[in-house]
Amino acid sequence: MPKISIFWYSDLNKLLVLKNLIMNAVQIKKQAFLKQAGYFFKNASEHADEGDLQSCAGLILKALDKERRASRVGPQVLHLIKSR
Repeated sequence: MPKISIFWYSDLNKLLVLKNLIMNAVQIKKQAFLKQAGYFFKNASEHADEGDLQSCAGLILKALDKERRASRVGPQVLHLIKSR
């Protein structure tokens, strides 16, 4: 069985900790966008109940933008494979 260097193991642990920190930050940012979207949807509903459909439509668009941003948070995958 090959010996695993203590230094290699330590570097691997540091990478895992860093990955976890990044993923936690991604989740926090995603949740913030979704919370903002919920706020806009709630306000849109209130404006619709009052009959202010133009404000309602604007708020819905803002909410949809926040949801779109939430879906795009995180590591991006590059198109590295070229098609022939």
